[in-house]
Amino acid sequence: MAIAYPAPQTQRDSPYVNIVLQVAAAEQVAAHKREMLSPIRPASSSWELSSGATSGHPEVTLAASAPLVLLQPTTLCNLDCAYCYLPHRAVSRRMSVAVADAVAATVRRWSAQHPVTLLWHGGEPLAVGLPHFRELLGHFTASPAVRHAVQTNGTLIDENWCALLAGCPIDVGVSIDGPGGPGSANQARVDRRGRDSTDQTLRGIELLRQHKIPFSVIAVVCDPSAERAAALYDWAARLGAHSLGINLEERKGVHLGGSSGKGRALQFWAALAARWRTDRTLQIREFTHAFGYFADELAGRAGARADRPINPMPMVTWDGEVVPLSPDLAGFTSPRLGAFSIGNVLTTPMDELLTRAAQLPWVAEVLAGVCACRRTCDYFAYCRGGQAANKYFESGRLDTTETTYCRNSKIALMEGLLQHATHSTNA
Repeated sequence: MAIAYPAPQTQRDSPYVNIVLQVAAAEQVAAHKREMLSPIRPASSSWELSSGATSGHPEVTLAASAPLVLLQPTTLCNLDCAYCYLPHRAVSRRMSVAVADAVAATVRRWSAQHPVTLLWHGGEPLAVGLPHFRELLGHFTASPAVRHAVQTNGTLIDENWCALLAGCPIDVGVSIDGPGGPGSANQARVDRRGRDSTDQTLRGIELLRQHKIPFSVIAVVCDPSAERAAALYDWAARLGAHSLGINLEERKGVHLGGSSGKGRALQFWAALAARWRTDRTLQIREFTHAFGYFADELAGRAGARADRPINPMPMVTWDGEVVPLSPDLAGFTSPRLGAFSIGNVLTTPMDELLTRAAQLPWVAEVLAGVCACRRTCDYFAYCRGGQAANKYFESGRLDTTETTYCRNSKIALMEGLLQHATHSTNA
């Protein structure tokens, strides 16, 4: 899923970047490699079974609130990307102000405790129309603790949208995979008539630049390679983005393709690290997460990191249904487990729904899968149990462990960073 997470701290100024990637510190990283690749076994009592826990599994709990909430203002998307996983993207269904009101009530309570980012996702969120989008925004109380963000394909951005985005303000993420044209990196992103959408997106980006609206880029990579990594980085930097997020193509939802193998993914991540290290114009979303893990590992905090409750990432769909974990499950139903929802905000407050989410069979199965990952996976403190949607769409179950997504987007990423650091030391 193309998710634009809240802006991370600047990577070029982060002290642990020097630990992980700079040549002078690469030996220290290599010295810790064996420890980082061994199962985390923190000494805390959370590794002991709690009442009712499954035998052999450590306790895993959900946090009571969420720092990131996804909102689906509409199901409609004006594009028809070849790798899209969404089942109803050709249908126009709009979020009501009643749903926005209900979500806003919970956000007010949460934001009194911690910052909350509201990410307007789709479909294509701008396809809901400017007047209705403005009305939905108006139901959220302005607060320094509440940020709005939108992930858009950029094709519908015009002067009026720029005025709204700059005035709120709203963090903007643009989905585009690279330059356009036949056989190009962006060839999968076509409109409903099968036409290349690149020029439309670039026009939207140019308007953002003219209005001095910062933006990030999220790119889906279907053909990971060292050459693709360097070319994508350079292209996104020339585009003027402040950060780049990478989604390797996945088998998910209605999209049944996507897997290039861990070896190619590893070379992609290593090459991206090498290119970033020589330039650092862009922040890389995935590196920010990995660097945070390296810092915790080197400081001896990995056990505490593994012990933290799992942060929910609730997706509120257009009609008020709540998916608390793995938002890519929104709109899907399992023949065995039923709809992937914990209830509707129109009848029950979202924070109340979260408190009893683990009682539902499908959420319990997700948490059992996280427990299994914690018990068996060397990388648990880093990825915190993977993505339930990938587990389900690859295996039909939510309690499995390693997936193709894990291998290509987590394990290969970690090994690619370590490979680059090691080669830098030996050069």
